[in-house]
Amino acid sequence: MSSIRFDAPKQYYATSSLVIGYALCSSLLAVINKYAITKFNYPGLLTALQYLTSALGVWVLGKLGFLHHDSFTWETAKKFLPAAFVFYLAIFTNTNLLRHANVDTFIVFRSLTPLLVAIADTAFRKQPCPSKLTFVSLLIILGGAVGYVATDSGFTLTAYSWAFAYLVTITTEMVYIKHMVTNLGLNTWGFVLYNNLLSLMVAPLFWILTGEYSDVFAALATSSGSWLQSSAFFAVSLSCVFGLLISFFGFAARKAISATAFTVTGVVNKFLTVAINVLIWDKHASPFGLVCILFTISGGVLYQQSVTKPGSAPPQRESTVSKQSSSENDEGGDFEEENQGRGIHGKLASV
Repeated sequence: MSSIRFDAPKQYYATSSLVIGYALCSSLLAVINKYAITKFNYPGLLTALQYLTSALGVWVLGKLGFLHHDSFTWETAKKFLPAAFVFYLAIFTNTNLLRHANVDTFIVFRSLTPLLVAIADTAFRKQPCPSKLTFVSLLIILGGAVGYVATDSGFTLTAYSWAFAYLVTITTEMVYIKHMVTNLGLNTWGFVLYNNLLSLMVAPLFWILTGEYSDVFAALATSSGSWLQSSAFFAVSLSCVFGLLISFFGFAARKAISATAFTVTGVVNKFLTVAINVLIWDKHASPFGLVCILFTISGGVLYQQSVTKPGSAPPQRESTVSKQSSSENDEGGDFEEENQGRGIHGKLASV
């Protein structure tokens, strides 16, 4: 029992580090990608280069002995392919949403996902229903985000269409990827390798559907020199590096916390992007909109408090994924507690 208590702080800090790393990468990647697209206006090719960098980076680091990843097999790839397709579809709809709407619109529909993921977890993954306090906190997040965007209207039918498409795909992605993480049996770097490599294979299909391939070929034929500009090279390289980092932190955080907690983390990440928008230009919300952000952040804090209260935890079967009972009374910001309260670790133990 004493050894269990000794390991609890290590588990706490490990989980916190993963969540913080994912939050920083997610928030900064949005800004970096926006900068990269302004310098390299081919979003499909940009994301493909990110997938290539991540997959190649994992493979090279594995060969050098810096990390261990599961070997690539077509049998596992066939099982993972639907998840990779949904992941790429989420990126595809996200990119088009940002093309036709502002960041505020994106934040609103992104903020809807924790509520929908909680419902999907309960309906399809047989997780316990969220507590009343958790449900209220999710509604506060939603209400604050809606109030924030209401200060800067101007939605179009095209923007709404892409927004709803993004909402459906990102909710599906959050729940389905969590299912893959808890059941397929790959380690973190194995998931990074499979997800990025298979997404890279899916990319040509979307290049054809969007017609971006013709723009790329036309640019290559007319102005090859513009592809070698130092600013564009730097922007693309930076986005690729952060793409690799978010691949690791994203999948590692998915294993450490539940799908709903992971989604809420992603929602809170957007506030750093909003803060940067306020600092670098005048394309931001009114003071009332900024107050709404505070309400949304408060909802996120309330959500964390609601899922870190002591509760009955399912029996743990493997020390590498178990969360010790003594950690239930640790600080309220620990995301890992929701895994206990919602019974996730029974599935994680089989990974």
